[in-house]
Amino acid sequence: MSTIQLVIPGISCGHCVHTIRNELSEMDGVIRVEPSLENKQVEIEFGPPATQERIVALLTEINYPPKI
Repeated sequence: MSTIQLVIPGISCGHCVHTIRNELSEMDGVIRVEPSLENKQVEIEFGPPATQERIVALLTEINYPPKI
């Protein structure tokens, strides 16, 4: 298992938090998703077949690209 924290400048409301949580939770291998509106970041715990690259690609696809 791996855990990453990504800064997501586009998080601006509860809807953003809900969307990020729902979209990432549907990815195979993602175990836990904890977005934070206050910190504008998300903590994700995952294992195979999910990878950091796939997670970043999905966030970018749903218009919440992380600041890297």
